[in-house]
Formats: sequence, structure tokens, C-alpha cells
Amino acid sequence: MATVQTLNKIRQTLEKHLGRKILLKANKGRKQIVTKKGVLEKVYPSIFVVKLDDEDNGYSRVSYSYSDLLTDNVKLKVIKEPNKLNVS
Repeated sequence: MATVQTLNKIRQTLEKHLGRKILLKANKGRKQIVTKKGVLEKVYPSIFVVKLDDEDNGYSRVSYSYSDLLTDNVKLKVIKEPNKLNVS
């Protein structure tokens, strides 16, 4: 069973990536896997919220619990953005 310390560690790791673009892969059951891009928007004590970049419907938000990450029902990957060079 997941301990409180493990879930807190997952939450703290996600807090470091707030506002960053991520690739979300969610297992919806019965061999249905959804892959979407979005931004890690909010981190709460029990859940986190991702604002999805959905071209069809504009923007939508989904929320998952930290235990979803622990059990691999949801997988997140931070998308590294190339360094932008500003020339004046």
C-alpha cells in the first residue's frame, strides 16, 4: 500500500514542474489508452490538474490522483522546450 510519504514525494516532484508542458498517457480501462499534450496547471493535496491542448474542443481540464501515477494508470513526461535565444 502506498504510504503518505511516497504520495507526498510524488506531489513535491510535480510541484517542481508546474506550468510546464507535459505528455499525458492515461489508461482508461479495457485497453483504452489516451495520449494528450497539456500543461501541468495546479497541484492540490490529493490531486493534480492538467490543462489539455485539445484542438477540437478548445481547452479542457482533467484531474488525477497521485495514486494514479503510483499505479501506472497515468504516466507523465515533461516536454523539454528548446532554449529560446532572444536577440535585441
